[in-house]
Amino acid sequence: MSTAPSVETGATAAPAVENRSRLFQFSPARIVLYAILAIFCIYYLLPLYVMVVNSLKPLSEITAGGMMALPQQWTLAPWGSAWSTAQVGVEATGLRPYFINSILMVVPAVAISTLLGALNGYVLTKWAFRGSTILFGLLLFGCFIPFQMVLIPMARMLGLMGLAGSVPGLVFVHLVYGIGFSTLYFRNYYAAFPTELVRAAQIDGAGFFTIFWRILLPSSGPIAVVCIIWQFTNIWNDFLFGASFSDFDSQPMTVALNNLVQSSTGVKEYNVHFAGAIMAALPTLLVYIVAGRFFVRGLMAGSVKG
Repeated sequence: MSTAPSVETGATAAPAVENRSRLFQFSPARIVLYAILAIFCIYYLLPLYVMVVNSLKPLSEITAGGMMALPQQWTLAPWGSAWSTAQVGVEATGLRPYFINSILMVVPAVAISTLLGALNGYVLTKWAFRGSTILFGLLLFGCFIPFQMVLIPMARMLGLMGLAGSVPGLVFVHLVYGIGFSTLYFRNYYAAFPTELVRAAQIDGAGFFTIFWRILLPSSGPIAVVCIIWQFTNIWNDFLFGASFSDFDSQPMTVALNNLVQSSTGVKEYNVHFAGAIMAALPTLLVYIVAGRFFVRGLMAGSVKG
């Protein structure tokens, strides 16, 4: 009886070794394909290389025509200048306070819109009512309204609510625009969720919010990651709303970065500008590095029912 497992293991190991050896066999067509992919990869990453390299060298090396070369003198001074001492607009405050403004804007807007989208998806799928389809269609319609169309009405509403020129006002604007997308994600995800579990919970005496908090929301991890990544990226990279509805003290990072570039007089401090651009892009880059592999999984999680 002791020899049977060894024979079986040997029989299954042989195909595995054979498949592994096939993966490392490079045919001419595969070599050409990998070469083309490498060229596209280098072409795509070249701007990032230029930004990083030039943010770590003195301005004199850049003005001398060495933009593509590695730094001869490595320095972090441009990063310190962009973060705390560079002139942004009319004051030399650096990007630090505006980075904090973006954090204070993004975190509550993403959290609240994700939670409300999950609640809307739950209602539209498991507690459907007359007219729920029309309501869902109106929410989807709101996703496709151009930003420029709502600038004046939104500015009027923020003025009436006392939120004009403030970070809470920017949170409210992005919250309103984010509810439609988050509702779409969670509605499609919950449509594939077994309704029998909800009915069984109702029979056991569970109420509306008990079913939501203890059954649906704990199982919504994949689609919640999709919603968070999507919302975080859109809100952090937004420029139009930040430039339209904020004052100097409440500007987000993207608006402050634009002011940093425009406020330079005389010789442009390209190294400082590159450092500031990397700072502005770093949060979304980190989000995709940490959670990007869950993005496609979450999109596909509710696509197949049964």
